Amino acid sequence: MRKTLEFYYDFGSPTAYLAHKRLRQLADQYALDVIYKPMLLGGVFKATGNNSPVAIPAKGHYMMTHDLPRFARRYGVALNPNPFFPINTLNLMRTAIAAQRLDCASTVIDAVYDAVWVQEKNMGDTAVVTTVLAEHGLDCESLLALSQDPEVKAELIACTDAAVARGVFGAPTFFMDGEMYFGQDRLDFVQEALQP
Repeated sequence: MRKTLEFYYDFGSPTAYLAHKRLRQLADQYALDVIYKPMLLGGVFKATGNNSPVAIPAKGHYMMTHDLPRFARRYGVALNPNPFFPINTLNLMRTAIAAQRLDCASTVIDAVYDAVWVQEKNMGDTAVVTTVLAEHGLDCESLLALSQDPEVKAELIACTDAAVARGVFGAPTFFMDGEMYFGQDRLDFVQEALQP
């Protein structure tokens, strides 16, 4: 029996990047459909009183230099520290909403995540974003224009508010079979729930 997992994400989260990569592997291995739910992590933090783990210097250093590289090796995926981190992802997340409307979300998600967490690009720079999208055969003019549409901006706010209303306090967060899972390091529990 196929299962559906909702994945609340923001491009600025390295743990959400790792979750994206691992979920692609799990979807290849199990009868799993992943629904990507863009949200603005800064908005979630503000609404819930939460902070990024990197706000605590010792925790941030450990996470970025030890913990996340361990998971990248476990999953067999690339992960490079981005010199521009933290990146303001407001326009990127609006672009994710626009990509859903233009039916190219999967390509945009792959392109942006790899640009930030593998290629170490400054995806807070519109010129860099334009180049990355174009390199993946995307209509970057249409995507970026739609990302600034008032309805798209309002939809990102609504998606973020809806995430908070469901109990989301950070990224990545997943929902499957009525259960909430937080953090890419909890995907073992998701995998366990996927087994027949």
